[in-house]
Amino acid sequence: MCLLAKPGHLRETRGSNVSKSKAMASITSIALSGMNAAQTQLNASAHNIANMNTDGFKRQQVTQTALAQGGVSASVETAEVAGSALLTDVVTQLQAKHAFIANLAVFKTHDKLAGALLDKSA
Repeated sequence: MCLLAKPGHLRETRGSNVSKSKAMASITSIALSGMNAAQTQLNASAHNIANMNTDGFKRQQVTQTALAQGGVSASVETAEVAGSALLTDVVTQLQAKHAFIANLAVFKTHDKLAGALLDKSA
C-alpha cells in the first residue's frame, strides 16, 4: 500500500507496490506535461494566425524538450524574421489537437486503472 505524501512524491507504508505506484504517478505527470505542451502549441499558433496581417509581426515558435524524468517541456520563442506561415500554423494546430487528445486518453485510462486497483485492494 502507498500513500501520496505530496503530488509526485510517494511514501511507502507497506508492501512492494511502491514501484508500481511510482510508475502510475509518472504516467500521470508525463501525460499532463504532454497536454500542457500541446496547449502551448495551440496558443502560439492561434496567436500567429490572429496576428498574421499585422505589419512587422514575428511568429511565435514552440520548442519542446524531453525531460530526463519523463514528459516534455515547451518554451515559446519569437521568430527572427517577420512574416506569417498560415499553412504551418494550421498544421501545428491539428498536430497539437491530436497530441492533446492522445495524452488525455492516457490520463483517463490511468484514472480508470487506478480506480480499479483501489477497488481490488479495498
